[in-house]
Amino acid sequence: MAYLLLVIEPMNQRGERTDDEGRARFEEMANYAEGLKERGILLACESLKSPNDGVRVEVRHGERRLLDGPFAEAKEMVGGFLLVNCDTREEAIAIATACPAARWCSIEVREIGPCYQ
Repeated sequence: MAYLLLVIEPMNQRGERTDDEGRARFEEMANYAEGLKERGILLACESLKSPNDGVRVEVRHGERRLLDGPFAEAKEMVGGFLLVNCDTREEAIAIATACPAARWCSIEVREIGPCYQ
């Protein structure tokens, strides 16, 4: 089964740390992801830039609408994700628990599946 581990971080967190601290956290996460890859668990892993540069796309009645970031007042943002393949929800939770980002963010564990369930 595939699980998406969403790294949910406080909006202001990146601005409060030094460049060296940010790079150290990024390297720690890269090393963790490499370990998951070596175990054959990791399907994909990416860090996301700030939502300030993002855009939301909506199509209503055939008309496209774009909404540039930053978006509505939010306390948290999706800072990245890991897509893992494991046998159980408990294993996905264990992977999330061992993730270094769990020390400074929240990790949301979501099973991949159809949206009608």
